[in-house]
Formats: sequence, C-alpha cells, structure tokens
Amino acid sequence: MAFLPYGKQTLDEEDVQAVLETLRSDWLTTGPEVEKFEKCLAEKSGARYAVAMNSGTAALHAAYFAAGVGPGDEVITSPITFAATANAALYMGARPVFADIRKDTININPEGLEKHIRPRTKVIAPVDFAGHPADLDAVLSIARENGLIVVEDAAHSLGAAYKGRPVGSLADITIFSFHPVKHVTTGEGGAVVTNDKGYYEKMLAFRSHGIVREKDKLTEYHGPWYHEMQHLGYNYRLTDIQCALGISQLKKLTSFLEKRQALVDFYNRELSSLDIDTPVNLAEVIPAWHLYVIRLKGPKPPRREIYEELHRAGIGVQVHYLPVYWHPYYQELGYAKGLCPAAEDYYWRALSLPLFPSMSMDDANRVCRELKRIISKK
Repeated sequence: MAFLPYGKQTLDEEDVQAVLETLRSDWLTTGPEVEKFEKCLAEKSGARYAVAMNSGTAALHAAYFAAGVGPGDEVITSPITFAATANAALYMGARPVFADIRKDTININPEGLEKHIRPRTKVIAPVDFAGHPADLDAVLSIARENGLIVVEDAAHSLGAAYKGRPVGSLADITIFSFHPVKHVTTGEGGAVVTNDKGYYEKMLAFRSHGIVREKDKLTEYHGPWYHEMQHLGYNYRLTDIQCALGISQLKKLTSFLEKRQALVDFYNRELSSLDIDTPVNLAEVIPAWHLYVIRLKGPKPPRREIYEELHRAGIGVQVHYLPVYWHPYYQELGYAKGLCPAAEDYYWRALSLPLFPSMSMDDANRVCRELKRIISKK
C-alpha cells in the first residue's frame, strides 16, 4: 500500500497548463503574472496590498523590516511554530521573546502577554497554528495600548476567518506561505499583505535589493533608466512561472478548504471514542485546517511508539512543533527550557495526522483504523 504523507500539494491539468503558458511567454520573472497573483491574493485575503515573496521566511523578514525592527529590539511570538517566525527577528538583529500558548487552540495566550512587553519591544507576532486564527482582537488591543505592530504569521491559515473577517485584513501585516504542504502552492513561495501603503512600499523595495524606481520617491533623477538602492534589501522575488501556478491554485482555494473541512469532520467523528484531545474550533473562527493535530493523554504518552508504528503501517504522521527555543541554536543563545510550560507539555503529546485535499475518505478511514488499532494496544 502506498505511503500516505501528512501533507502534499494537489495539482491538476489546469495548473500544469498555466505554468506551460508562462514558460512560452516573454516573461519568466518580474512580469505580469506577479502583479496578477498579488491582486488575486489581496482580494482573497481582504487586504489592499500584497507583495509576493520567494518563501514565507522571506515574507517574515520583509514584514519585520517594514515594522522597523532593528538591532536590540524585541519581537514577541509563540514557541509553537516553525523556527522561521523567530529566526526572521534574528535576521534583523532583534531578540525573539517567547510567550506561552493557550491549551485549547495552541495559539499565543493573550493572558500574560503584557508581562513580556519591554521598552525595546517592537512587534507581536501571533501564529495561526494549524490554520486556527489566533485571538487577534485581544492581541491587537494589547498592541495598540503599547504602541506595537502586529505581524500575523498566517502561514497555516490562508482562507480562514476571524469573527467574520478574512485572515489578512486584520493585522498590520500578515504573511502567507505557499510551500507544497500549504493550502495553495507556488512550489516554494510566500507573500505579505497589508492595508498600509507605507508598509507595502517598504516591502516591495525590500524584496528587490531595496531598489526604488518611482520618480517621485528618488533623491535625484538622471533619466528614465535611473533607479536607487535606498535600503539594504534582498533578492526575494517570486517568478512569473510560480505566480502563474499560484493564480491557478487560488481559483481552487475554496474547494481545497471544503475538502479539508470534510476530512476534519470525518476524523472528529471516527476518533471521538479514543481517549485523546482532538483540535478545537472556537465559535468565532472558521479555520483553514492546515494540520489536524491530536494530543495524547497521560503523564507519559507513548507518542514515539505510536509514531513509529504508524510509519511502519505506511502512514506519515508528523510532530508540529518542537518549541523553537529548544533548538540547539537557541539554547546556545541562552534560552532555557521551562520558559513556556503549556507549550512544552503540548509538544510531548502532539501528533499531526495526514490532511490534504487529494486525500480520499478511504485514506482517512485507513488512518483512523490504524490509529485505533495501535492505541488499543497501549
């Protein structure tokens, strides 16, 4: 029986043809497909502006740059995230500060968040873990009271909604990822969206070496060829080839989300008899369900054994995530274990089950059957 990964891209002939048409065009990069993709993404996320980037990590780097994060500043974020959320603060010479999570949603806990705010705090970066939006009203309120900027790491939550508003329309800056396991893919890729023109213009320049071409923004003018590097930027551009794929994929976002929801509903029904915690869905939120994470119970849950047995059965479960500050690099920076007790307890219990749009219900049934079989023996 074929190995079932925890996540993978879902492509069809329309996607293939979109890429082929671009390959046959005059533009492979910095062409019309980039702007089209950005327009489509802004519309989907309810934002005024979007800037395509070559990864979600690049998007985080650009967002922190636009927010004015610099050496000695601090960025508060969750420890339960991919390391890039914190790493991008280090790129700017800033210090990541880790705030503990809520035990239900696994998102950053607004209660106690203010104790982490210090004079050099510049940004709060909530993470929409597994596609469930963070408590954005509370985070934004705390940020406004303290003069901070909110950069929402929505790498998991494209298409989600919070209190009737689309993710992408709420925070000062929101970032998305288009890695193959995400809701739509451009191969590798990411983007930032914002309603603030100033942030938009900074991030637009940042993705292309900090270069500015608009005549009204130049410090001098030598002719129509003239441009200036006004910031230290990077080559974070996304190609027209990738954006053509992204445009095609965005057309299917709604159907992809519906399939993910159907799989989640199936898991919830089939696993209700097990003594485990299944994902929470708060009433005010419509999640995008990037991940389906169960949590094992007991003082010493046998996660490793369950993980290994499922892999032997051809089911690619995964663990999301090791608390960021447990990574050796962060330990060398002086971060100690014990910083975030709820996050650390979560880590030992978490197991992500396969979830992606091209999964069949037979696949999902196979996952449930094997999981029940293995847990019943423990």
